[in-house]
Order: sequence, then structure tokens, then C-alpha cells
Amino acid sequence: MIDKIREEVIRNKGIMKSFVFKGTRNQSLEFDGVITDIYPAIFTITLSDNKVKSFSYSDVLIENLRIID
Repeated sequence: MIDKIREEVIRNKGIMKSFVFKGTRNQSLEFDGVITDIYPAIFTITLSDNKVKSFSYSDVLIENLRIID
């Protein structure tokens, strides 16, 4: 399952996407960014304000992070 998520992340690398992250206490954070780097356990997203956030593939698996098309 993680391999399918990694493939999806690779397909979306370099493309501006919208993301929704489920934080603590039912807070959701929506942001736009570009997947810039892909590593074996994590990937990084550069936001439109040049901040960089990192996420694990399991964040996508458990739906804490959603990639919006």
C-alpha cells in the first residue's frame, strides 16, 4: 500500500497541488504547494510562501494528509 502512495507522490512531484492536513484537535490546514523532494520514508512540500513541510507516506495512508486534484 505504501508503494502505491509513493508512486502517487512521485507522479505529483513538481506540480502545484492543494493539500489538506488534519492536525490535532480536529483542526484542518489547507495549503498549496509543490512536492519538491522524495526520500525513502518522507517527502517534502514547498509552500507558496517558500516554507518547507515534510510528511511521511503513512500520513497519506491514514488520511492525515490528502492531495487534492
